[in-house]
Amino acid sequence: MAHELLRLATAGSVDDGKSTLVGRLLHDTRSILSDTLEAIERASRDRGLAGPDLALLTDGLRAEREQGITIDVAYRYFATPNRSFILADTPGHVQYTRNMVTGASTAELALILVDARNGVVEQTRRHAAISALLGIRHIALVVNKMDLVDFAADVFARIREQFTAYARAHGVEDVVAIPISALDGDNVVTRSARTPWYPGPTLLEHLEAVPVGSDPASQPLRLPVQVVIRPQDEAHRDYRGYAGRVAAGVVHVGDEVVVAPGGLRSTVVAIDTYDGPLAWAQAGQSVTLRLADDLDVSRGDLIAGAVDPPSPVREVAATVTVLAEQPLVAGQRLLLRAGTRTVRALVEAIASRLDVDTLAAQPDVAQLALNDIGHVRLRLAEPLALDAYDRVRSTGAFLLVDDQTGATVAAGLAHPAEVPVR
Repeated sequence: MAHELLRLATAGSVDDGKSTLVGRLLHDTRSILSDTLEAIERASRDRGLAGPDLALLTDGLRAEREQGITIDVAYRYFATPNRSFILADTPGHVQYTRNMVTGASTAELALILVDARNGVVEQTRRHAAISALLGIRHIALVVNKMDLVDFAADVFARIREQFTAYARAHGVEDVVAIPISALDGDNVVTRSARTPWYPGPTLLEHLEAVPVGSDPASQPLRLPVQVVIRPQDEAHRDYRGYAGRVAAGVVHVGDEVVVAPGGLRSTVVAIDTYDGPLAWAQAGQSVTLRLADDLDVSRGDLIAGAVDPPSPVREVAATVTVLAEQPLVAGQRLLLRAGTRTVRALVEAIASRLDVDTLAAQPDVAQLALNDIGHVRLRLAEPLALDAYDRVRSTGAFLLVDDQTGATVAAGLAHPAEVPVR
């Protein structure tokens, strides 16, 4: 039986101890190769430390970052007998906030670290806001360095209450707060005797128990076409298949489908894979669909279930996070990439900017700068099949790209057409 997989993203301010925490998780779940551990122990001894400096497991990238090499996200892999994990480790500096969007875009849980001495700071609130905007349903608030506040229960309770209120104001209901010392391992993998007042799970216990995924059958079918397969050899001259990864939902042989944005309809007659044909496929599987009719389908089109297809749009209301030094301004012309499709887009208006401290939408802003979160209106040069992000996450997200340099300017989340952008 295959392990369940949890994708999580870490976030925290500088010096909150994130590197040590990630190192502790890898160390205590025995996910470190013996030669790597020996090298860390040797380097720690050379520094005069009594035990291994687990931050060395993840801080190897820091030197490269200081040399000006852009590092978006480092991915760590570890497993327990009950579950496998992919951890997106994002930088803590404010200028790297945009990288959290990359790391958290596929995450189901955000692990937000707080220094017990500092409590909830601006960067904490920003990470919570981004987590909520990305549709992350679970947040683990990890209050670190409890050893430096004498494991005071009132300090932990104050931080938990402040953060939980903020997260719930953003619509995130599942917040679990855990007091830890990453340096000593308290409540990371093993329960600590120094927090007798804390009845909850250790961090690893929580990561093993948090609900994973959703029923693919609960979402409508979405398959962005990556490649149209038409072999040139005589034996397969009549073969025509549409290959891609099922982004959402389930597809069966015999299902009626719609090809968006054109609206052409047909029936699935075969589902092919490298390992042979299937009777059905679900989200996450890469397949090739064959249809009953010879339709004009190309890369960038979206094959959707006929029961609940997306409505092609020419105007998009969206929440965006600016990821580049280049600000986003009204009148700007960019490329919008959604799934396998790219269309030209005009920034019609900057409707507002989110104040991450008050949660208020600030209207009448001239531009959105690096790391800003704001609401915009876009006009597209051609119809695009786009879902509301809160309904189908995989086909409701997009990127705005500079058409000259190819640089990503912003990441966006589409809103339902009937919901006005503040």
